[in-house]
Amino acid sequence: MSDNYDALKLENQICFPLYACSKEIIRLYKPHLDRMDLTYTQYITMLVLWEKKKMSVKALGECLYLDSGTLTPVLKKLEQKKYITRKRAKEDERVLVVELTPEGETLKEEAVEIPMRMAGCVRLTPQETKQLYDLLYKMLGK
Repeated sequence: MSDNYDALKLENQICFPLYACSKEIIRLYKPHLDRMDLTYTQYITMLVLWEKKKMSVKALGECLYLDSGTLTPVLKKLEQKKYITRKRAKEDERVLVVELTPEGETLKEEAVEIPMRMAGCVRLTPQETKQLYDLLYKMLGK
């Protein structure tokens, strides 16, 4: 006989293994990022900026699924470290633009091996990794 509350069991929640895996992956990143004096959120911010170089804070937040309340302190820290600059757009002063600095670009060289090191920590085949990636982005609606 099925319990009416089966849906409330932790083992039946998709959110829990996603949450636990996310925490574990971030924990595995920590020693690599500590060497660069970056938090995980600063690192993913830098990943976007290494690719785009310059963009609005709003667009950056959309890329990272972060609201401005979370992103602003991250950007302030990265600016203090001289990895980025934040300036008002000349065309529209309401728009805050983030731009990678030469120091921020140089940091990319330190980070280049992190993805390969992390791939060795994940107990999935390359095919499984690709399937998981595709499924997660499907859940995000992308």
